[in-house]
Amino acid sequence: MSEGVFDLAVIGGGVNGAGIARDATGRGAKVLLLERGDLAQGTSSNSTKLIHGGLRYLEHYEFALVREALSEREVLWGIAPHIIWPLRFILPHRPGLRPRWLLRLGLFLYDHIGGRKYLPAAQSVTLASHPAGAPLKPEYTRAFAYSDGWVDDARLVVLNARDAADRGAEVRTRCEVTTLAREGDLWRIEAGGETFHARAVVNAAGPRVLDLLGRAGEPTTQKMRLVRGSHIVVRKLFDHDYAYFFQLPDGRIFFAIPYEQDFTLIGTTDVDHQAGLDEVKASAEEIAYLCEGASEYFRTPVTPADVVWTYSGVRPLVDDGSGKPEAATRGYRFELDGGTDGTAPLLSVFGGKITTYRHLSAEAVEQLKPFLPALDDQDWTGTKPLPGGDFGMTEASAKMAELRARYPFLSEREAQRLIRLYGTRAVAFLGAAASASDLGEDFGHGLTAAEVDHLIAHEWARTAEDVLWRRTKLGLHFTPEQTARLAAYLAERTSQA
Repeated sequence: MSEGVFDLAVIGGGVNGAGIARDATGRGAKVLLLERGDLAQGTSSNSTKLIHGGLRYLEHYEFALVREALSEREVLWGIAPHIIWPLRFILPHRPGLRPRWLLRLGLFLYDHIGGRKYLPAAQSVTLASHPAGAPLKPEYTRAFAYSDGWVDDARLVVLNARDAADRGAEVRTRCEVTTLAREGDLWRIEAGGETFHARAVVNAAGPRVLDLLGRAGEPTTQKMRLVRGSHIVVRKLFDHDYAYFFQLPDGRIFFAIPYEQDFTLIGTTDVDHQAGLDEVKASAEEIAYLCEGASEYFRTPVTPADVVWTYSGVRPLVDDGSGKPEAATRGYRFELDGGTDGTAPLLSVFGGKITTYRHLSAEAVEQLKPFLPALDDQDWTGTKPLPGGDFGMTEASAKMAELRARYPFLSEREAQRLIRLYGTRAVAFLGAAASASDLGEDFGHGLTAAEVDHLIAHEWARTAEDVLWRRTKLGLHFTPEQTARLAAYLAERTSQA
């Protein structure tokens, strides 16, 4: 049995679980990653999709958290320049809310406490003469521009899992853990009709972290606060590449971000979530709140009738006793059970945010090193690119041009889509194609059979939802008929696997 024992089993295929699996595998551990559904199916694909320090957390004096997140922005951009890129934000000054001197001070700290090297610094702008001013109401005359980053959140998870698998990890999706029990110095894990054994377990189940502890019969004093963040998507409200950071009279903030070329993403809310986790949806009140907030700034009103899609994620926050949901810490904590008494260790992860996932992963692996001799000391994930990201931080446009030169049948829009999803690995399924017809059936918007087959074989995709809403984000563009055809193709292909 010892040959079949994993050093580490990571339960939870969100960004933290995939990041921990990648880190530990790269340090020499034999790793098993188990996910009850699809990778990034929960919170990790339902974020605001920002790599950011969290400007508003400065108001809550979370300087250490902001510094950690700011220091990660350019690290993540460096290892994944295909799915992460800089984004310039416009923060209009609104009389009667935060004074301009306070905004200027916050942005000064934001620029200087995180080791920024490549992102442009904040500056004042006059909206009357700035492209970002045109869509806004005329009463907004002054603003600040500052830098953060954009990320394709679901692909960040998938690429971490892919890199872990490339380095030797075993990744199982749609493999729910039904039993988690200690057997001597090992864990016995029953999942997906199979039994696995591991020397250590990481509980990275996100909002279900306490459920998994209960399943294992493990006591905990840690309290969680589940906070729902909802977003709306409307047809694009502006033609420039800037995003907006807006303030509201209730003290909250929200973003309006260019999304998937033809849309604007608006979010997020902060609402204590009391319902179940299987189907998380935006409430009518949340949708109305975001529409009303956007309408306070944009010349063209935004109404619920304009909303073409909504999505919501439940953030598994550490319950720090904060009154309002938005004030709850976005920091993370670990809880280690066992290990020191000779029993198999269980490390549970509480909290966190997508920007700090890599740092969290490294800390988690460090906590397990005393119990897993296979782990070496190398902190490596900040310098090795994620799959497809083996090019410079500012070379994405050049890679798009190279792809079009190699495959002239690709439009500029198609080349951009492929580079921003797969980077240099797009050629893995484009291969020797001399025309679009060489890639097989086109299901719509450039999604070909060759690409879908690649997603099945290399990225654990099984359903149309996996492909359209997590692997490619093409769901907003597909018609019901196109979706049905894709679903039929996937069902046929996966039944043959």
